[in-house]
Amino acid sequence: MPVAAQTRPMLVFFWSERSGPARRMESLLAHLARKERARLIVKRVDVEERPDLAARFRVEQVPTIVLVKDKRVVGRLEGRASAPRIERMLGPHLAA
Repeated sequence: MPVAAQTRPMLVFFWSERSGPARRMESLLAHLARKERARLIVKRVDVEERPDLAARFRVEQVPTIVLVKDKRVVGRLEGRASAPRIERMLGPHLAA
């Protein structure tokens, strides 16, 4: 389904196998994807496999999390982030 047709926000997790902090965040993001599956789409993007997407979203650091809603970037966290920090970013953008 194209991004334009999405009604739920999309959390894009930019990571790399070579990034220790990104690998440590993988289980956190998997848990979040399961917990919020009705209200949020979570996608993983390996920056080494998709440098075009990393460039389009101006990813300069791995890990980076980008929140997209209505085809616009509405939130961004660079570097390793905790669950509470991610949830604070998501809160205003998730449907009740």
